[in-house]
Amino acid sequence: MSPATPLPTIAPAATIYAIGLGSNRRGRHGAPEREIAAALEELGDVVARSPTVASAPLGPSNRRYANAVALIETAEDPATLLVRLKSIERAFGRRSGRRWGSRVLDLDIVLWSGGAWSSPGLTVPHAAFRERGFVLAPLAGLVPTWRDPLTGRTIRQLAQSVDRKRPRD
Repeated sequence: MSPATPLPTIAPAATIYAIGLGSNRRGRHGAPEREIAAALEELGDVVARSPTVASAPLGPSNRRYANAVALIETAEDPATLLVRLKSIERAFGRRSGRRWGSRVLDLDIVLWSGGAWSSPGLTVPHAAFRERGFVLAPLAGLVPTWRDPLTGRTIRQLAQSVDRKRPRD
C-alpha cells in the first residue's frame, strides 16, 4: 500500500460583486471624481467599471454626487467584503454622522453573483438600488442582463422602469 497522495488545496470560488461608489466631498485625492478613481484603485480586482456620472443628492445634502459602479471579482463572502469596504471608506476620511450628509466616499454592495444575502447589518441586493437611476443606469451599461435575485427582472428592465416618465396628477 502506498502513502496517500495529499489533495491539492482548492481555492474558494471567486464571485462577482457590483459595487456602487459615490462621493460628494473633496478628500485627500481631490474632487469627488478623483476620489472615485482612487477608490477604484484601492478596491482591486476590478473587472469592469462604468463611467463616473453626476447625480442630485438624496436627503438634505445640497452637494451633487459623483457616482460609478464597478464589478469586482473576489472570493470574499458579502460580510467579509463589507468589512473591507468600510475600512476603505474610513481610510478615505469617511466619518460617521448624519445619514444623508456629505461624504468623501460611499461604497455599497449592490449585487453579487451568489444571489441574495442577509446578515446583521447587510442585505444584498442593496435595499434601495431598484429606485436609484444613478446606480441602475451605470449598472445596465455593464451587465444589462444580470437579474435581480428577488424580482427576477433584468438590470435593463429595472433601469427602464426608473427612467420612465411618471404621469402627473
